[in-house]
Amino acid sequence: MADFVRDVMTAGVVAVRPDASLVEAAQLMRAQDIGDVLVADGQRVVGVLTDRDIAVRAVAEGVDPLTVSADSVCTHDPVMVAPQDPVPAAVALMRQHAVRRLPVVENGLPVGMLSLGDLAEAQDPDSTLADISRAAPAG
Repeated sequence: MADFVRDVMTAGVVAVRPDASLVEAAQLMRAQDIGDVLVADGQRVVGVLTDRDIAVRAVAEGVDPLTVSADSVCTHDPVMVAPQDPVPAAVALMRQHAVRRLPVVENGLPVGMLSLGDLAEAQDPDSTLADISRAAPAG
């Protein structure tokens, strides 16, 4: 397995403003072919918004995704890691906080995302999870 988060993370960040609508966030996820975006106020990460958050915390509650903000549905103050953090420490944080992804922040600025899929590809490229993580989405 790779030694540091920087060796396995997905570089680059896709973010929305806290006041962005859920429709705007979902359209960005679709365009970027991703399942999550950072919610950022300027360069400061204030939360993580996932496609599941939109479905469970908004659509299932019957709220209007055109009028509800990303900030009102996202997970605030997410656990974050740095590129130089050891991978085992990041894995321990994922377990401890029961999360599937961690924003990667360097000098206060978001630089990437670390997901379970990233870890699977690094640890065992032939695993089913790694295969799923590399596959193009259906539909």
